Order: sequence, then structure tokens, then C-alpha cells
Amino acid sequence: MTPTPEPLSFKEKFAYGLGDTASNFFFQTFNIFLIYYYTDVFGLAASAVGTMFIFTRIFDAITDPLMGMLADRTKTRWGKYRPYLLWIAVPYGVLGYLMFMNPELSDSGKLVYAYLTYSAMMLAYTAINIPYSALMGVMSPSTVERTSLSTFRFVCAFGGGLLVAMLVTPLKNLLGGGSEVRGFQWTMAIFAVISISMFLFTFWNTRERVLASGDEQSNLKQDLGFLLRNRAWVVLFFVAIFTLTNVAVRNGVTVYFFKYFVGDDGHRVFLFFDQTALFMTSGMLAMILGVASTPFFTRRWGKRELMIVLSLFNALSMLAFYYVPRDQVALMYVINITGTFIVGPTPAIVWAMYADAADYGDWKFHRRTTALIFSAAQFGQKMGLALGGSVAGWCLAYFGYVANVEQTARSLGGIRILFTAAPATFALLSVAMMAFYPLKESMVKQIELDLAARKATT
Repeated sequence: MTPTPEPLSFKEKFAYGLGDTASNFFFQTFNIFLIYYYTDVFGLAASAVGTMFIFTRIFDAITDPLMGMLADRTKTRWGKYRPYLLWIAVPYGVLGYLMFMNPELSDSGKLVYAYLTYSAMMLAYTAINIPYSALMGVMSPSTVERTSLSTFRFVCAFGGGLLVAMLVTPLKNLLGGGSEVRGFQWTMAIFAVISISMFLFTFWNTRERVLASGDEQSNLKQDLGFLLRNRAWVVLFFVAIFTLTNVAVRNGVTVYFFKYFVGDDGHRVFLFFDQTALFMTSGMLAMILGVASTPFFTRRWGKRELMIVLSLFNALSMLAFYYVPRDQVALMYVINITGTFIVGPTPAIVWAMYADAADYGDWKFHRRTTALIFSAAQFGQKMGLALGGSVAGWCLAYFGYVANVEQTARSLGGIRILFTAAPATFALLSVAMMAFYPLKESMVKQIELDLAARKATT
């Protein structure tokens, strides 16, 4: 009989979760405000921003799997993955701040600066976030504990997103004194310090416990071969692309939707919130409640079935926005809060599924490549974000968007489509892919038992 793994403490789960809060101080800022910052504050053309998002992903095509392979082969007294939280935290924070420095340059100089700083930041994000993500797969061998750990992670992640939604607009207005340039600079400096501190807290308060059960000497070609033969991972890879494209398109045009379509003039509508900030804040609160509800759902239904049903309802909620008149703001809030609550459990579920895919690879091929699996998954997510950001930028240009002027009917129609029907379409594509996911809950539990038995005999 195999021993039951010790449950993780609340402190360790919370410490792990804070690592994604640290990530989201920049990640969610990029998702929601970066296209707006580059077009309306930094002064770049929307089409140029869209093209930049695609070209900078060429680096990720190389660095993501390489980082995963490097992390899987790292051996230190702190483990394989934790050391990167210590080593990369400061460069990550500094580069995130430099993206918003807004130096006085020519138009071409600004574009070069944006390429360089954004590419460097994405490299730092890769170097710290892939080991961080893989860490979840080795903190416990229990799929139940990993699902709980993933829930903590995404409650904290969307807690960071909530702070971004709540604070970026008020902080940049308060600290900028009328200058969006100065406001973004000071806001991102604060976020950088907080992010660095949180990553270091995660490093000191987490532990790695799961060791590989198979051959540690396989080469890179073999590892990639195992990855491509891991059907569970292949499905999740495409789900990541479609899901994050949906997220990037919708988040990227949220500020435009409220500024130009709804008519948010930046004045306070509740406490220190303008309409845009209040909309994003209420949605993020609903998503956090959804993430916190993950155990309720996973105790009753399998992860695969939940991903399909919850993602389908989320797609329908986004599509419903297309039919809401611009003056029905209260109805927009109701639909958004409902949709974001419904989709809330899905990030925690899907990252627990990546850990299951790592177990499946260990079980089937006798080779555990946890960081490679998470890095390739993250590459899929970043491809989705790049595709979504590019689609948003290119489509804004196609529909005739011009920054800081009254928009034409065609431009407003394009913004409306990008906020509603376009992300809903990508969400439906991710639902279709999930139908091919092979690991049902009974198989996941059997794999867990088999791996525990295998380790007990070695």
C-alpha cells in the first residue's frame, strides 16, 4: 500500500499563490493597458503595435522550451525550479518598469525602444514564470493537493489582477498630476517593488518534494519527442492558444470600448473609480469568487467536463454583449459579473491539468519533464496573447481607429466586435479542442497510484 502524501500547509499554498500575484502586477497591466499605453500615451501606431506583438514572439518560440529544458536539468540545494525565483526577481521588476519610462525619442526610436524593452521583459517573464509554474507540479504528488494549490494560485493571481483593475487608472491620475506619462511611470515603479518582494517571499516559503521516477539522462530530442506524443499536453497547448487569444483581444480593447463606445470621460462614478475601472474591478471580483469556488465544482464533476461547460457559458456571455445598447451600462455589469464568475474556476482547473499531463508523461514514458511541459504550455499562452494583441492592433487600424479623437461609426463598430464576438469565437474554439482531452478523472487517479507504487519500489 502506497503512503498518502502529506497535505500542504496553508502558508505554503498562500506563498506559492503570491508568486502569481507578483506576475500579474505586470501581466494584467499588459493585458489591459499596454495597447492603450503604446497608442494613446507613447504615440505608436496601432498597426505597428500589432506587428510588434507577433515579431517579439519569435524569441519565445526559442526561449520557452529552452527555459523548460534548462529548469528540468537545474540542480541546486534549493531544487530545480525555486532558484529562478531568487535569481530573476529583480531583473523582472526592473525591466517591467523600463517599459513605461517613455523616453524622449523620435517615432522610429520609440518603436525600437518598445521592441527592445518588451522583448527583454518577455525573456525575464519566461525565465521566472516557467520555473514558477513547474514548481506546482513538484510541491506535491497528489492531484487533489495540486488542484487546491492551483486554486490558491489563481485566487492570488486574480487578486493581483483586481489590484491592477482597481489601481492603475486612479494611481496614474493621482501620481501623474495630469500627465499620463508620469502617472504610468510611478505606478509601474510601485508594482515593480511589490512584485520583487512577492517573488522572494514565494522562494523562501515553498519546497520541492516530487522527484522524477525515470531516466534523468535523456536528451533534448527525446524530451521533445515525449512532449509531442503526450496527447493531453497537445490538446491543452491549443486550448491555451485559443483561450489567451480570447483574453488578449477582449482585455486589449476594454479601455477603448469604454472610452469611445460607452463614453467614459474619466470622471468618478463610485468612490475613486471611473466607469472603466469600476467595470474591470467588479469583473475581477467576480472572477476571484469563481476561482475560490473551484473546489465546489471539482468535487462534483471532472476537470474535462467543467472546462467544456464553463468555457461555453463564458463564450455566450461575451457574445451577449454585442446586443447590449451603449447606454445600458447596468446590464453590461450584470452580464460581465455573471460571465467572469462562471469562467473563474477554469484557470485553476487547466493548470492542474498541466500537472496531470506531467504525471501522464512520467507514467507513460518514464521521464518527468515538468518544466518543459509547463514551458511549452506557457509558450502556447504567450502565442495566444501575441495573436490576440496583434488581432486587436491590426483590426483597430483596419477599422480606422485614430487615437484621442471622436471615432467614426466604422471604428466604433470595430471596437464593439473586438470586445464581444471576436473573443467569443476564440472561446468556442477552445471548447471544441477540450472535447479531445484524453485524461478522465478515473485515469488520473490510477496514474497517481501507479507512480506512487513505482517510486516506493525504487
